[in-house]
Amino acid sequence: MATLNLGILAHVDAGKTSLTERLLYAAGVIDDVGRVDAGNTHTDSLALERARGITIKSAVVSFVLDDLTVNLIDTPGHPDFIAEVERVLGVLDGVVLVISAVEGVQPQTHVLMRTLRRLQIPTLIFVNKIDRGGARHEAVLAAIAERLTPAVVSMGSTTRLGTRDADFVPYGSTDSDFVGALLDLVAVRDDALLAAYVDDETTVSYERLRTALAAQTARTLVHPVYFGSAMTGAGVEALSDGIKGLLPTGSVDVDDSTSGRVFKIERGRAGERIAYVRMFSGAVSVRDRLATRGEREGKVTAIRVFDRGSAVRRASVVAGEIGQVWGLADVQIGDPIGRSPAAASDAQFAPPTLETVVVPRRDVDKGALHVALTELAEQDPLINVRHDDLRHEISLSLYGEVQKEVIEATLTADYGIEVAFRETSTICVERPKGSGDAVEILNADTNPFSATVGLRVEPGASGSGVVFRLRVEPRRMPLYVFKSTGNFEVMMKRYVERGLLEGLYGWRVTDCVVTMVDCNYSSADGPPSTRGPLSQPSDYRDLTPIVVMQALGQARTRVCEPLHRFRLELPQDAIGSALPALARLGAVPEAPVVRGSSSVVEGVIPAARVHRLQQRLPALTGGEGVLESAFDRYEPVRGPAPTRRRTRPNPLDRKDYLRHVQPRPANSL
Repeated sequence: MATLNLGILAHVDAGKTSLTERLLYAAGVIDDVGRVDAGNTHTDSLALERARGITIKSAVVSFVLDDLTVNLIDTPGHPDFIAEVERVLGVLDGVVLVISAVEGVQPQTHVLMRTLRRLQIPTLIFVNKIDRGGARHEAVLAAIAERLTPAVVSMGSTTRLGTRDADFVPYGSTDSDFVGALLDLVAVRDDALLAAYVDDETTVSYERLRTALAAQTARTLVHPVYFGSAMTGAGVEALSDGIKGLLPTGSVDVDDSTSGRVFKIERGRAGERIAYVRMFSGAVSVRDRLATRGEREGKVTAIRVFDRGSAVRRASVVAGEIGQVWGLADVQIGDPIGRSPAAASDAQFAPPTLETVVVPRRDVDKGALHVALTELAEQDPLINVRHDDLRHEISLSLYGEVQKEVIEATLTADYGIEVAFRETSTICVERPKGSGDAVEILNADTNPFSATVGLRVEPGASGSGVVFRLRVEPRRMPLYVFKSTGNFEVMMKRYVERGLLEGLYGWRVTDCVVTMVDCNYSSADGPPSTRGPLSQPSDYRDLTPIVVMQALGQARTRVCEPLHRFRLELPQDAIGSALPALARLGAVPEAPVVRGSSSVVEGVIPAARVHRLQQRLPALTGGEGVLESAFDRYEPVRGPAPTRRRTRPNPLDRKDYLRHVQPRPANSL
C-alpha cells in the first residue's frame, strides 16, 4: 500500500485542525468530529492546546483512502510556533494549505506558501469556512493568484455561499469553462500537450488534462484550489479525491540503505526520549544500534508506527512510514537516522528575533527550572536556552509574546514552577566585514592544547549561515581519534559553530565562510608532529574558539538588527498621522497605494518596534487599521553597535578563558 506523508498548514484560526478532524471522521478513524472551541479535537492533545484553542505542537495521525495510507501531520498556525512547522517540512510528500474564505490570504499564509514553493513541496489549497458570513469565492481566488501563486485553478464552484447550507460542487468533463481553464493552465507548461492541441484539439481528452494536472501538481508548477467547510463537511470529499489523485506518494526503497530523519521529540511517562522518525529508505528495527549526533550510540528498544488513527507497536519502521522510536538517549531534532536523507531540508524560516530572561519566583526552584527548560529545548531547540553561570540567569529566544505565555503556562502546569520574565529585547547578529586568519601552533609556549588549528574567516552570502570548509591534508588530521576525514570535518564544523555563538560584540556570528587551513596533532610515535601527549577531541574543541575569535578580530564584524516587512491597511484620512508615526518608529514606508476609501502602506520596520506599532495602531487609525508583518532581513545597525552580555568564557580574554577551560597538564598521556 502506498504511503503519503501529508502536512496541514495554515494561518492561525483558518480551520486547519478542524479540517484534520473532518478528514479523520470521513475516513472512519473517529466517530465524532471534535471542535477546537470545545477542546475535544483528536490532534490537540495537550491540555494547554485545548484550553487556548490553538495548536502548539505538531501531531501525527494516520488514515486510509482506498489503497493509500495517509500520515497526516497537523501543525501550528500561530507565527510564534513557526519552528514547529519548519521541523515538519523536511518529512512531507505533500501539503494542504488552508485559507479562510472570510479573512482570505493572511500574513502567515504568504510566508508558508513562499516556503512551500521554494522547497518544491506539492501543495493543494483548501479555502475553508464557506459557510460563514462574509465568505468569498472569486475575491479569495483572485487574492491567491495575486499574492501567493498565479498558477491556480478552482476545482469546483460554490453554492449558497455564506450560509449553513453552503456547498462545493466539483467540476467535471462536461464543464466547458473549467476544461478550457484547465487546458490553458497545463498546456503552457507541457509542450507535447500544447502541440497535440494545436494539431487536433479533439485528441486532448479530459483524462489527459487530469493526468497533466497531477504531474504538474507533483512538480509544484500548479496548485489546485478547493473550497469547502471543515465544520459541515462541504467540499471535504472532493479534497480527499484531490489528495488521492493529485499529490505524489513518497518514493520508497525498503531494500536501500537506512535513511531517515528525526523531526520531533517527546518525553514519555518515565521521562524517556521518544523520537518521531520519517523513514526515506531502508528500515529500523528493534534492537538496532544507531548513531546520532550525540556522543553515545543508542539501541532501539521499542517502535510504534502510525496506522489508522493511532500508533501501534511494530518490530520495525520501514521506508515511507513515520514511527516513534525509543532507546536513543542522545537523539536530537534534525538528527539523520543512517545516512542523511537527500530530501531533508535545513532551516527555512527566520530564527527567533526576540530574547528574554526567565527567573523563578521562588529561589528554591532554580535547579528545577534549569532541568525543565533543558527538556523544553529538546522539543524546541530554537528557544536556545542560554545559561549565564556568572550571573545565574537563563535567557530564551522567542518568536513572540504568545510563545512566552505558553512557556510560562507549561512550566506551571507540567513542572510546578512559577516564573517571571524580564523585558523582551531584540536579538541581533554579527557579520564579518572582511577576512581574517589565525593559527595556534602545537607545542608553542602560548598554546596549552595538544593541537594545531588554523582558520580563515571570510564574509558569506546574506542568509547563508555558517559555511565550513576543510582544506587540510588527511595526514595532518588526528584520524586515530576521529576515525575518518568525514567525522573530523563534522566535529570541526560543530566546534567552529560553537565558537561563533558569541562574536566580538556578544551576538551570534552568521553569513560567513570558515576554512580550516592548518592542523596538526601530537602522538606517541612522533611524526608528523613533535612527540607529546596524545591529542584528544577536547584539544580541538577548546582551542577552536580562541582561533575563531582571533580571526574575527582581524576581520572585524558589524552588528545587524532584524527588520520586518509590513503591510498596513488603513483609512485614507489616517495617512497623514500614520506616516509620521511610522517614521518615528524607524520604519521606512513606501508610497501609499489608494484602494477606494482605504490606503495600503508597505515597507520595513525594525523588529523591536513592531509590537509598539501594534499598540499604537488603534489610536492612529480609529480602530480600523490592519497590520501584517513578517521577518524580512538583517541590516546593519545605525549608530553605535549594541553589545550582548556573554554567557560563556570569553576567548578574547585568553587568561580568563583558560582558567575556565582548564587544559590537560602538558605531561598527561
